[in-house]
Amino acid sequence: MPEPLPVLRLRRLPVVPALGREVRVATGLRARLLGLAHLDREEAGPGLLIPRCASVHTFGMRFGLDLYFLGERGEVVAVRRDVPPRRLAFCGRARAVLELPAEKGGEIAAAAS
Repeated sequence: MPEPLPVLRLRRLPVVPALGREVRVATGLRARLLGLAHLDREEAGPGLLIPRCASVHTFGMRFGLDLYFLGERGEVVAVRRDVPPRRLAFCGRARAVLELPAEKGGEIAAAAS
């Protein structure tokens, strides 16, 4: 069964490979501020990459997130698993953050550890 199209606000974002999956990239201020907030898990798609970022919030989230903090070369420098709504997460070494719906990130966490 094909994966459903992402909601309109995500559909316009470019797609890049990140940690072995195709994800949307938050390029504008609105996309960076909202991230996957206010979406249902099914609408969030495979995830969202936020470049030039070392901290994220989960205010407005309807599901937990697996957060992969990435270094300058795209390597995983820290992982925060199943971060619930209404939280802040920070990693000083990060240059980007990959947000994944919590249950979709499990296979990456094992490889990244």
